[in-house]
Amino acid sequence: MHFLSFSFGFKDVIDILLVACILYETYRLLRKTGASNLFWGILAFLVVWFLVSFVFQLDLTGALFDRIISVGAIALIVIFQEEIRLFFYRVGSRFSSWKLFRSNPEDEAASRQQILEITQACRHMASTKTGALIVMAGDESLKQIVDTGERLDAVVSARLIENIFFKNTPLHDGALVIRDGKMIAAACILPVSKNQNIPQHYGLRHRAALGITEKSDTTCIVVSEETGHISVTSEGTIREVTADELFLVLHSTASAGVSTD
Repeated sequence: MHFLSFSFGFKDVIDILLVACILYETYRLLRKTGASNLFWGILAFLVVWFLVSFVFQLDLTGALFDRIISVGAIALIVIFQEEIRLFFYRVGSRFSSWKLFRSNPEDEAASRQQILEITQACRHMASTKTGALIVMAGDESLKQIVDTGERLDAVVSARLIENIFFKNTPLHDGALVIRDGKMIAAACILPVSKNQNIPQHYGLRHRAALGITEKSDTTCIVVSEETGHISVTSEGTIREVTADELFLVLHSTASAGVSTD
């Protein structure tokens, strides 16, 4: 058969690797939003389209599939515009992280002190089973999230964090947003993750923490009101940590974000 008679060279290897990388990154992105089944459905459709159009060369069926592909591509861009934006942002952030820089010792000392304050607050709130949701903002603007809460613009302080999340206080119900060493706003409303694979024992705080990290480059800290456990979410994933591990996670995240600006 004529479609099997072709030469296979280095360029074809590169071509296959690039397609594999694109498919893998697409699957990772959709899996975090609970849409992995959609990925496999689209992949199966593309395989059938390739067989019909290029292997068996069925002209009428191939023309029908071509129309579906052209319309479906636009529909997918509209449906998954947030995921596509986040995908390109993460690609860009990986390239920018390769830049050489020199850290400022004063900035590092200030950052370490802020992380200590946050860790101390979370350690105490965990011991008293005080529920908390803290968003550590990255490079992306969170203006829409901040606008849903009460502006603070306060220096990071363990005491103030504990007062904000103390039960029955006006600001305890919602998220605290921290950016550049400042507590920007409290009682902020976060988007809740629609991922159906999230374990049932995770409550609304955990789902909100996952939701914001699916859509932005933030890191979230959750203190469970039921168990007192501390969890950290980033890029749509979640894991439980101790207070000491929390310090290391936040320090690593802060170090990765150091720039020369």
